[in-house]
Amino acid sequence: MHSPCYESAGLPGNPAALRTEFPFTLPRGYVDRQGKVHREGVMRLATARDELWPLNDMRVRENSAYLSVVLLSRLITRLGTVSDVDADVVEQFFAADLAFLQRFYEKINTDGTSLASTVCPRCHHDFDVDMGSRLGE
Repeated sequence: MHSPCYESAGLPGNPAALRTEFPFTLPRGYVDRQGKVHREGVMRLATARDELWPLNDMRVRENSAYLSVVLLSRLITRLGTVSDVDADVVEQFFAADLAFLQRFYEKINTDGTSLASTVCPRCHHDFDVDMGSRLGE
């Protein structure tokens, strides 16, 4: 049996392959012009170029907070049926979704996994949460 991690990355049976794309589900969802909500998406790992590119963008030079908008627009490869996730789309994200994606970006680009360690507040048991899964499940 193959690892589900590699199968979901389209790399069946290749444990040496690097996983470069990670699925996510937005807590609220992007609402397009037709009123359709898009929650399921995929983010790829960032390259050095991805992190440097926004520094040349005038919007980022004028307002450094815009950096995450430009960066996320380069890295989100799919969001529901939206064909092109550009900065204009990312600008329309709800604050909760933007914060989620910023944490998700940080997680997958620091240790290569969408798992986050946490502790149950009731029993104090340590466990991992998949940041790429639906919140609340």
